[in-house]
Amino acid sequence: QVQVVESGGGLVQAGGSLRLSCAASGIIFSINAMGWYRQAPGKQRELVATITSGLRTNYADSVKGRFTISRDNVKNTAYLQMNSLKPEDTAVYYCKAVRGNYIYWGQGTQVTVSS
Repeated sequence: QVQVVESGGGLVQAGGSLRLSCAASGIIFSINAMGWYRQAPGKQRELVATITSGLRTNYADSVKGRFTISRDNVKNTAYLQMNSLKPEDTAVYYCKAVRGNYIYWGQGTQVTVSS
């Protein structure tokens, strides 16, 4: 079993920055991909960014150039640095960890960007 806990959300003005953290614990060997997803009110959950154990990254077009995903394989922690935030980035941000055929989600952290 893997536990995933997000932190770092909050309220920020447009143009500001936030850094989210995602810590994985438990049976953490062979965790390959980790990723960030978000869900705004009334919308479906969408991919924000993913990173493999080999540090290969993938981003949604809407965040390219503004967000950076990174990962510390020793600490089993993934990060999402969010810069130039926009009101449309407001959502609950969820972290996902993939281990073999199993997917683990965190509880989410709220990010609110005011205009």
